[in-house]
Amino acid sequence: MKEISPDYRYLKAFMVTAKFLNFSKAAQELNIAQSAVSRQIKLLEESVGNQLIIRSSKKVLLTEKGQALLDELNFFENKIQNIFFGHLNKMIRVGILHGLLETWFNEIMVDFSKESQHQLSVEVNSLDMLKEKLHNGKYDLIFTTENIQSELVSSLKLFEEKMVLVSKTELNPKEASEYPWIVYSDQDHLFQLNKKRSQKIIVVNSITTILKLVKKGVGIAIVPDHTVEDNQLKCYELRGLHKQHIHLSSLNFKQQPSHIKQLVDVIKKK
Repeated sequence: MKEISPDYRYLKAFMVTAKFLNFSKAAQELNIAQSAVSRQIKLLEESVGNQLIIRSSKKVLLTEKGQALLDELNFFENKIQNIFFGHLNKMIRVGILHGLLETWFNEIMVDFSKESQHQLSVEVNSLDMLKEKLHNGKYDLIFTTENIQSELVSSLKLFEEKMVLVSKTELNPKEASEYPWIVYSDQDHLFQLNKKRSQKIIVVNSITTILKLVKKGVGIAIVPDHTVEDNQLKCYELRGLHKQHIHLSSLNFKQQPSHIKQLVDVIKKK
């Protein structure tokens, strides 16, 4: 069976003619000659191997195939309209590091939900996966500690993430190895700052749980200062750590979509 390949260039002429059922009005709408409209439809019919319009001196009618094609084209056009102009409550896909989600981004989500009807889909991932999925168009925004600048992606520096040593009781930071360590991973800052390791190490990939354990006197930890809300905890500034900033990264839109811009505006207010 011969494969049908419609000549898509002439679909607009067909749709407008079907809309008015009049070649003259279609020509006016398309701002071309009436003979050009007629020829385009003829070429479309030849490409699909079926008559789509029945012509007469007084009336224009759609054939069964013509009506079926018009119905599908109208359905497709409505879908296109919905993609670009519909769904006032659009979904914003966010990728984020675990620690940022548990602390700082919680308040962002609260404020955004009060100001916008748009939806959020937030996913925790590793830094490498966040970058990969952003470049593949799987995320609209990501929040990381890396300043990503490329032809496809750019980053906005949000704030400096200052790290502090926290404990339940007073201590000498130089004697950190004498206390149990509660660390986020094997890349934790406690390993970087202390040549001598603690004899007791607890690994927990949750900032909130780490803080709860410190509050209960289980051990000490290094966490971002913006995560510490308990005045009962002792905080110690650290030297020798490379300054770390939190960045918002997104694809390089010529004009940022309005629903994404709403979230970015909420973040900039913080």
